[in-house]
Amino acid sequence: MTSYPSHYIGGAWVPAQSGAVLPVHDSSTGEEFARVPAGTAAEAARAVEAARAAFGAWSALSPAERADYLDKIAAGLKARTDELATTIAREVGMPLKLARAVQVGAPVFNWSNTAKTAREFQWEKRVGHSLVVREPVGVVGCITPWNFPLNQIALKVAPALAAGCTVVLKPSEIAPLNAIILAEVIHAAGVPPGVFNLVNGLGPEVGEVLATHPEVDMLSFTGSTRAGKRVGELASQTVKRVALELGGKSASVVLPDADFAAAVKGSVSACLLNSGQTCSAHTRLLVPQERYEEVKALALEAVARFTLGPSLAEGTKLGPLVSAAQRDRVTGLIELGIREGAEVIAGGPQRPQGEGLDAGYFVQPTILRVQPGDTLAREEIFGPVLVVITYADEDEAVRIANDTVYGLGGGVWSGDEAHAIAVARRIRTGQVDINGAAFNPNAPFGGYKQSGNGRENGVYGLEEYLEYKALQLKA
Repeated sequence: MTSYPSHYIGGAWVPAQSGAVLPVHDSSTGEEFARVPAGTAAEAARAVEAARAAFGAWSALSPAERADYLDKIAAGLKARTDELATTIAREVGMPLKLARAVQVGAPVFNWSNTAKTAREFQWEKRVGHSLVVREPVGVVGCITPWNFPLNQIALKVAPALAAGCTVVLKPSEIAPLNAIILAEVIHAAGVPPGVFNLVNGLGPEVGEVLATHPEVDMLSFTGSTRAGKRVGELASQTVKRVALELGGKSASVVLPDADFAAAVKGSVSACLLNSGQTCSAHTRLLVPQERYEEVKALALEAVARFTLGPSLAEGTKLGPLVSAAQRDRVTGLIELGIREGAEVIAGGPQRPQGEGLDAGYFVQPTILRVQPGDTLAREEIFGPVLVVITYADEDEAVRIANDTVYGLGGGVWSGDEAHAIAVARRIRTGQVDINGAAFNPNAPFGGYKQSGNGRENGVYGLEEYLEYKALQLKA
C-alpha cells in the first residue's frame, strides 16, 4: 500500500498538517491500496493564498507562453499513460484497455487541444470605438468527480490555466491518485509556483473553503445536483462565478423509422460506458409501444456482449462500480424499481456470479421496463441500469424525454436525419446524438435545467474562465 503524505501548494509538496488520511480502494477487490491526506480548511486557505500570489505574473504571460506549458503537461501525461491507466482502472473500475483510451487518452488530448485553442483564440476585438478584451477571471477553485477523474480535471484546469487563471484543485477523495500524478507532471513541466495547487480532502472541509473564500473568483464543480446546489448556495455569498456540471437522466429516443438493431445496440452501449457511471449516459430508452417485444430481444442480445469482470482482467468489457456505497445505492434502486412493478429484462439486484466477481463492487448490467412516472424513470441511478419506456406517438416521446429535472445529454434515432434533427430540437438538453454520432471534444458540453450551467470543451470551455473588458477609445 502506498501513502501520500503531502499536498501540492505553492510549487512544493507540503506535508499534511493533520494525521487523518483517506483510503483509496481497488474497486475490483475492495482492498485498500493507497492513502492520501485529509486536507484541512487551513491548508485549503493556504493554497488559495498561493494561487492569489501567483496570479499577477501568470496572467501577464502571453497566451502562447501559457500554451507552451500546457503542451509540456500533455506530453508528461502521455509519457505516464500506462501508470495512469492502471491507476484509474483500479480507482474507478473501468476496464484497462478502455481506461487507456478514455481515461488517459482524452485528457492528454484536452490538454494539447486547449493549448491549440488558446493560440488561435481572438483575445481582443474592436467594436465601434471600443476595444473589447478578454481577461482571466482570477483564482479558480476546481472540485472534480471520480467517474472520469483525470479528464474532468483536464476540462477545468487546462482552460483555466490557458486563460491566465491560477487554480486550486480538490479532486474526488474516491479517485485522487491520478491528480497526484498530474501534480507531479505539472511540477516537472516547470509551471511557476502557485499557479496550480492540489489539496486532497473532503467536501465539507476543503471544498467549502473554495466555495466561500473571498479570494476565489470562480468555482467550477462537477458532481451530483444535490452537491451542486450546496456549492452554488455557498458561492453566492461572495458573488463568485459558478460553473456547474451536474446530473442527468438522458433519453435515447428511437423513432419508428429507425434502424432498431443499431439504435438498441448503440443505446445499451451509451448507457453502460464506465458501468453507467457517466452523467450524460443514455439511461432511458424510449421506443414505440408496438415494437416493444422486438426491442426487448435486441436489448438482451446487446447486453450479453458486456462481459463483467475485474478492471485489469483480459477480456473484461464491463467493470465494477467505484465503491461499496455506490454498489449498494444502485442495487437498492433496482430493488425499488422491481417493487414498483418494473419488468426485469436482464440482470437484477443479485450479486453476479463468476470468476473474479466474489469481491469488489460488481453489479449486473440490468435492463428494466418501467412506466414514465416510476422512480427509476426519473432518478439518476449512476450504475449499469437501462430503463425502457414505451410511447404511443412522437409527441408523447418528446414529452417523456423532457419530463425530467435534468437536461444534459440524449439521442434520437431515425432513418431520416432531418426528421431526427427536428425531434432533437424539441428536446430540452445540452447535447443530442443523432443516430449514435460520436462525441465531439470541440463542441460545447453542459446542461439545461438542473444539469447545471456553463459549458466545457474547446473554445466554449476556455471562455468560461474569461471576463470581458471594454476600453472606450476616442476617435
